[in-house]
This record gives sequence, structure tokens and C-alpha cells, in this order.
Amino acid sequence: MDKLTVAVGSTRRPKLDAVREALAMISPRLGAGALFEVVGVEVPSGVRHTPLSRDEIMTGVRQRAEALLRIARDKNEPWNYFVGLEGGIDVIHDRGARWVFLENWAYVTDGTERASFGQSGAILIPEQLVKSVVDEGVELSQAIDAFAGGHGIRDAQGAWGVLTDNLVTRQDSFRIAVINAFAPFFTRVISPKPRTGAQD
Repeated sequence: MDKLTVAVGSTRRPKLDAVREALAMISPRLGAGALFEVVGVEVPSGVRHTPLSRDEIMTGVRQRAEALLRIARDKNEPWNYFVGLEGGIDVIHDRGARWVFLENWAYVTDGTERASFGQSGAILIPEQLVKSVVDEGVELSQAIDAFAGGHGIRDAQGAWGVLTDNLVTRQDSFRIAVINAFAPFFTRVISPKPRTGAQD
């Protein structure tokens, strides 16, 4: 039975467990009979601790995956997939109001031109957290601990769990993002190769 290794640009448990859960769901589609091993490697995102735009989040996930790819090439690691994960903030201005959302994103590549982004969906952040994170520059992990009166929430249910009363946890949202990022690799509906130019 073949073994495929998925390198993840983090050593945090919710992220690694999210990838394992996603792979358990999609593995029959990715490779019939294949076993998947998840390897966590701490790599920099190249963006701030709490990205404050969708563009910044997407840059961070891509740069994590690309850092893994460089490590694999430099050290001749037999990794098959490279996964970057990042949570962050997306600020939308609509009709004079500021709407601030928490989003989790994933980026997956197999080291060729095949690559894809996936997103978790988004949840509105309450104004108290917005002031702390967006206006005052406090890291989200610190702000959510203060907001919820806890400690180490990032490595437990995360801000997602706090904001949804644990109906959706940080791990849940990353799992969805990972499935969405892997989807082009196991469906024929869309191509994982980025398109440029006119669409037909």
C-alpha cells in the first residue's frame, strides 16, 4: 500500500488534526488505498501574526507551503503535498459600516504547477475584539484569551469556538479550508492550475 506524506507548515495541534481529519475524508478520492502521513514543520508565513486582510492571509498560506517546498528540495524530503494554513481578519466596508470577519485559509500544492486555495467561510467578529485586534494591533490569540477569560484558547477551540459557542471550532474551520483547497486535486470540475488571461 502506497504512503503519501503531507507536510504542513505548522506544529500546532488544531492545524495538524484538521489536516488529518480532512485527509480521512478525502483520501479515497486522492489515492485509492493510499496511507497518509502528516508531518508538521514550523515555517514562517512572512506576514504579521494576525493578518488584517484577505490578501495577507492568502499570501501567508502560500508562503508557508512554498517554505515547505524549499525545505523538501534542500533536504531531499519525500513529501508529496505541501499545506499552508493561516487564520486572519478580513475587513469589509459597506454602506458606511465596517464589518470585520474571521477567516481561515489553506493552500495546497504538490510541488508542481498544481496548487489551490481553500477557505473556511467567515464569522463576524464583535466590536470589542475588532477594537483590540484591528485598531490596537493586539494579536488575535491574546485578544481572544482576554475576551473569553481563558488561556491558550488558540490551541483549544480557538476564536471560532468562542464565537460559535463551540458549534464550529478552530480545527473544524481549518478542516473545511483544507478540504476546499484539496478539492481540485480529486475532482474534474475545476483545474488546480491557476488560470490567467481571458476565460471562455
